Amino acid sequence: MASNNLFIAILAIVVTLSLQGDNNNVVQAQLTTNFYSTSCPNLLSTVRSTVKSAVDSQPRTGASILRLFFHDCFVNGCDGSILLDDTSSFTGEQNANPNRNSARGFNVIDNIKTAVEAACPGVVSCADILAIAARDSVVLLGGPNWNVKVGRRDARTASQAAANNNIPAPTSSLSQLISSFSAVGLSTRDMVALSGAHTIGQSRCTNFRTRVYNETNINAAFATLRQRSCPRAAGSGDGNLAPLDVNSANTFDNSYFKNLVAQRGLLHSDQELFNGGSTDSIVTGYSNNPSSFSSDFTAAMIKMGDISPLTGSSGEIRKDQRPFIARAVKVDLAHNRKLKEEVQSVMHKIDDEADSKAVGKFDKDHEEEEEEYGSSDHFEQEFWYVYTISEPYNIKPNFFVLVPSLLLSLSNREDDTLLKY
Repeated sequence: MASNNLFIAILAIVVTLSLQGDNNNVVQAQLTTNFYSTSCPNLLSTVRSTVKSAVDSQPRTGASILRLFFHDCFVNGCDGSILLDDTSSFTGEQNANPNRNSARGFNVIDNIKTAVEAACPGVVSCADILAIAARDSVVLLGGPNWNVKVGRRDARTASQAAANNNIPAPTSSLSQLISSFSAVGLSTRDMVALSGAHTIGQSRCTNFRTRVYNETNINAAFATLRQRSCPRAAGSGDGNLAPLDVNSANTFDNSYFKNLVAQRGLLHSDQELFNGGSTDSIVTGYSNNPSSFSSDFTAAMIKMGDISPLTGSSGEIRKDQRPFIARAVKVDLAHNRKLKEEVQSVMHKIDDEADSKAVGKFDKDHEEEEEEYGSSDHFEQEFWYVYTISEPYNIKPNFFVLVPSLLLSLSNREDDTLLKY
């Protein structure tokens, strides 16, 4: 009897220690929906207000944030590792093939983190902020709501190799998609439901060029439409964007599945879901029943959010925003080199216009430039990038009256394909 009592006492101590965190008296090892109800009661409203501001300004931002969450969870779990810059001790995920010149929305997460830290210093993880922001992005674009489980802690490291290996490409076959999702504990039905997130956002020409020119299981009129902004020759128009959902790129609905049934999937991996295979019936069901899609999507998002979270004493609560600031100010070095070249070109144009006062001509050039980028929501309305561009060139305030979105567009040639190289 004494030995049994001793065993029970030791077990109780072990369980208690395993549940106890090393920061802010964290005592819950499992994710819950009320983890911060006492320690940060205004967390959800703080996150939502910042996401709403970003999405109201640029609807495409919602797709970008959702994509960040996908790419975070598929690489060693939902631990915020995608937010980490490279260090001397590891090469991070931001420049992995699926994310390079593509991942965006870091500045929004940075803004949320700043606001949350002001209200609840050192309490809320970046991983949880990203999970909540992804949910809010879907809701703000008209999609379903769900209770986000929180209590994650942040990774101290990241893996570019894992990002390259674990995130499916837009050229994936159905069997490859099923296998990739299965590897992280998601079913085939989860995979199809989560793919429905492609009802929002855009993708680059490089991701769909082969499909619109070479594949046969594609609506001819749709292929012709996409070819207009995506030349056949590689290197020409590579960064041009097209909506993943031709019907409602800024509304979260079930039209993505209707497109697949009509053979208007933009990516090869999209159309693979409805191509005579095992998932055809799921796609048909979602195309006819939006409630079924919404229900399955929310269930799959919750399930995905449970992939290998760091809890208790694992990981950390990241307190500074330097990883996000670095990423927000420079999407990547190549992007900025191109940006500087184009800014200098624009400055020469402005000088010429000032001399000749031919403002009408510049307006015409600007309109042609906007058409070249191929999408009205291609233009990011974010002040930090305006400042980054203008400060080195001492651009005067009235400059932005003349060119309100031309410079901003140059920083925004990324896409929102959830699973891509």
